[in-house]
Amino acid sequence: MDTDDQEPRKTAAPKRDLQGLSIGDLKDYIAELEAEIERARAQIEAKQSVRAGADALFKR
Repeated sequence: MDTDDQEPRKTAAPKRDLQGLSIGDLKDYIAELEAEIERARAQIEAKQSVRAGADALFKR
């Protein structure tokens, strides 16, 4: 059983009000979001690597 299925689902973060941000602030915000996306992708890759190792270990 996948342990990810056992973790409680998190609610979405409230959306940030973008109306009052300048162009520079919006570009900074996009850069922050892209960095967070890369961090999430790295975590996915790490989990997939661990899972592949476990699958290989328990296969006959």
